[in-house]
Amino acid sequence: MVEHWSPKPGVGGSSPSWPAIRKGNCNMEKLTTYFRHVREEIQKVIFPTKLQIKQAFIAVFIVVTVISIFLALVDMLMSAIVSTVVGNG
Repeated sequence: MVEHWSPKPGVGGSSPSWPAIRKGNCNMEKLTTYFRHVREEIQKVIFPTKLQIKQAFIAVFIVVTVISIFLALVDMLMSAIVSTVVGNG
């Protein structure tokens, strides 16, 4: 005797003639669980102090300034080289 695997009788949702049945409003439970987990995780976060933010800002500002000056110098050097090679200088 051959067993039929799909659709099995008695298994909801295995065929269009017998759709799966939803039990209750599962989406609201998922949403409340999600927000509860968000609240738990946000309590674990260690936020930086004002001094740490100020120091990080100054460090980033200095690095960006130095890199910008370096790239400007490289650009001027390359422009001078190209102008000399092309003969417009």
